[in-house]
Amino acid sequence: MKNRIRLQYNAPVVLSFALLSLGALILGFVTGGRSTSLLFSVYRSPLSNLLTWPRFVLHVLGHSGFKHYIGNMMMILVVGPPLEERYGSRALLWSIGVTALISGLVQWLFFPSTALLGASGIVFMMIVMSSLAGMKDGCIPLTLILVLILYVGGEVVDGVVLSDNVSQLTHIIGGVCGAFLGLSLHR
Repeated sequence: MKNRIRLQYNAPVVLSFALLSLGALILGFVTGGRSTSLLFSVYRSPLSNLLTWPRFVLHVLGHSGFKHYIGNMMMILVVGPPLEERYGSRALLWSIGVTALISGLVQWLFFPSTALLGASGIVFMMIVMSSLAGMKDGCIPLTLILVLILYVGGEVVDGVVLSDNVSQLTHIIGGVCGAFLGLSLHR
C-alpha cells in the first residue's frame, strides 16, 4: 500500500483566522469597502449603534488590501501554529480575542477621528508570546528582552518619529498583551 500525502488542518485557530480575514478582504472588494467600514474597522461611533460592539473585536479581520493582508498573515502563519501547539487552540483564540478587544477599545476611546483595521496587533502579540514559549523555571528568556527592545522599542520610536498610516500603538498593545498572556498561560 502506498503512503499518500494528505493535507492536515494543523492549526485550526490560525488557519481559520487567516481564512476569515481573507473572506473579509474579498467581501470588502465586492462591496466597494462598505463591509470593511461597517464590520471590520473600529472607530468612534455611538454605543447605541449595534455594530459598534462587534467592531471592537472584528477589526482584526479587516485589511486595507492584499499587501496589508499578506504582510500580517505571513507572520501569523509562521508564528501562530507553534503557539497553538504549545498553548492549545482555546488559549490562542482567547489571546487573540483579548488582544483584539483591548486594541479596539483603546482605539475607540482615545482616537475618535481615526479608524483602525488589521491584524498587526495580533502579530505582535504572537511574536512576544513565542518568545515566552521557551521559558523554564521562572527564568525570563533573553530572546523576550531582545524582542521587546527591537519590536516594541522600535514601534515607540516609529510612533514619535514617523507620520504614517500605521498604528504603532496597536503594535505596542499587541506586544504588551502577548507578554501578559504568555506569562499567564505559562503558569
